[in-house]
Amino acid sequence: MLRHEFQPGKLVAGAFLTLAGVMYAGDAGGLWETPWFAVIPIVVGGLCLAGAVGFLAGGIRRRRAGRAGGPGGPAEVRQDTGG
Repeated sequence: MLRHEFQPGKLVAGAFLTLAGVMYAGDAGGLWETPWFAVIPIVVGGLCLAGAVGFLAGGIRRRRAGRAGGPGGPAEVRQDTGG
């Protein structure tokens, strides 16, 4: 398996969407009552937070790549496409 770069924005988005799913699953299972509109702020807030985290992570990644000698430096992993 090839190594890939860590993308914290996707992690944050997945965590908030999982939380929304758990809220609806608890409602469907009869553990608690969840109004239909309660999940909207959680999903929108999570996606906004994920966008901000992804933006910051991209800026940090570009800054570190610049210090490591730019594209093709030791921080970059290349993959042969075979074509």
